[in-house]
Amino acid sequence: MLYSSVGHGGASGYLALMSLLGVSTIYMRSSALILNILVSAISFYLFYRNGFFRWRLFYPFAIASVPMAFIGAGITLEPVWYNRILGLFLIFAALRISGIFNKYSETPEKELTLLSGIITGGVLGLFSGMIGIGGGIILSPIILIFGWGNVKQTAAVSALFIFVNSLSGLTGLGSGNINFSTDFIWWIAAAFIGGVIGSVWGSSFANNRILKNVLAFVILFAAVKLLIF
Repeated sequence: MLYSSVGHGGASGYLALMSLLGVSTIYMRSSALILNILVSAISFYLFYRNGFFRWRLFYPFAIASVPMAFIGAGITLEPVWYNRILGLFLIFAALRISGIFNKYSETPEKELTLLSGIITGGVLGLFSGMIGIGGGIILSPIILIFGWGNVKQTAAVSALFIFVNSLSGLTGLGSGNINFSTDFIWWIAAAFIGGVIGSVWGSSFANNRILKNVLAFVILFAAVKLLIF
């Protein structure tokens, strides 16, 4: 619910929970991607319906991220050092968004350039495919810190970014590497209900300041998960 309220699919949270519950690693990446696709689709639809999606803020990221997520899914990566570096970056991003160090503007100040979007999207897509996430947990703070969009615009763009990357990553895994637990149907049901509730609240009722704090919490949680597990 918290993830969908800020346009995220929740893959980092799913992976953390599956790790804590002792779910076999053969299920983790494909399950996280499927849940990501479901929740991000719900979130994108509701933020789009409320007028927060900006195509010009999305397509520069997607150009490179989609093929790179497909490529990344075929790469086996030892995630320990990547997780540590990413976790420290996300802690900084969460503190920055919450207003520590200095405040970022809640009004977009800059237009995203095509080159910046392609480079950022390509890097995020590659690592997203490698570890089985959609990349929105990293994209959101980048958009906000560089002033390319406000919180709800960022949520709308991140949701679609996560959807296309997760779909590309799942395709890149190939049918032989897509496995599901016997409890997966219950995971789907829980993700659907939470995704709808969070997306409705985030897109229709929460203001930018509240969403900013929720986003900072979600990013901080993901960072702690990466550093500990």
